[in-house]
Amino acid sequence: MWQTRLTEKIGLKYPIIQAPMAGGATTPELVAAVCNAGGLGSLGAGYMPPDELKDALKTIRKLTNKPFAVNLFIPERYHASAEQIRKSCTDIKQSCLELNIEIEPVLEPYAQSFEEQINVLIQEKIPVFSYAFGLLDSKWITKFKRNRTVLIGTATTLAEARELEECDIDAIVAQGSEAGGHRGTFISKAEDGLIGLFSLIPQLVDQIDLPIIAAGGIMDGRGIAAALKLGSEGIQMGTAFLSCFESGIPEVYKRALLSQQQDNTVLTRAFSGKLARGIRNQFIDRMHVRTANILDYPIQNALTGLMRKKAKELDNIDFMSMWAGQSAPLCRSTSVKELISTLVHEAEVLN
Repeated sequence: MWQTRLTEKIGLKYPIIQAPMAGGATTPELVAAVCNAGGLGSLGAGYMPPDELKDALKTIRKLTNKPFAVNLFIPERYHASAEQIRKSCTDIKQSCLELNIEIEPVLEPYAQSFEEQINVLIQEKIPVFSYAFGLLDSKWITKFKRNRTVLIGTATTLAEARELEECDIDAIVAQGSEAGGHRGTFISKAEDGLIGLFSLIPQLVDQIDLPIIAAGGIMDGRGIAAALKLGSEGIQMGTAFLSCFESGIPEVYKRALLSQQQDNTVLTRAFSGKLARGIRNQFIDRMHVRTANILDYPIQNALTGLMRKKAKELDNIDFMSMWAGQSAPLCRSTSVKELISTLVHEAEVLN
């Protein structure tokens, strides 16, 4: 049941992919542990400067000789006037008064240079490159193809999958509405791309010739078996790996995940300006009555950076962006090796 076009293309034992969660969650140790257990570990490198990215790749290669993936964000257009930025700073400060910090305007660039990041990946000849928020320019696709790098795009709708299929890539992640973190929607509004995973998979499998990777709300062997039955050739899981020992998120964040008794996630733009699913907290609630001044990504993300850093220092989950999917109550405290072993056993029992 485990061999698919995707496992053969990449050289995997299992079609289990650890989602590329940016912001420090996907440590080299986490990525390598997934690879060594037979899956595909993914480094979420969207926020990494080039030197840090190079160091992470070097560490991953020291820890594993298996294929691994790196993920970046396709750049998008954004704009905000000085007055809009000032108003946003005021709203953010009013929504995190307990931290006693000043929220000041930041200057461009608001994000790392995509060109510098991607040049590192091409120079390093990484095995797998995945991306979200859009289409990869043909010049980069050509360079990756020369290196025999496997390319994986992200779609939240059939229309997006069709555009990705035309770009000479190797597989597509079908991101269901249940998924934690940022929505990968790039055609129309993000709210228009909120299709449940088990509705999305059959649509893509029937219409797209590329291998489809199921992502969103899958936490155990039941979800894996169901997604494979629907025609998926890969399973991408993010929240399930966040509570693993090797994950880089703060311990207070892990405890929050493990204490969830029911779905307590919401979709919000408050932290980054881009629609994302995370555990509801004070900042989200306060900002939801101040949505008029939430700016485009990555400007909003840059403005909330100091708040998120301070919250992490203080172990204050009310002002952290705790991205998580709707199945967070199924999180387990375990090692990566034990998790993947358990997932495989659970799925095989059902096959």
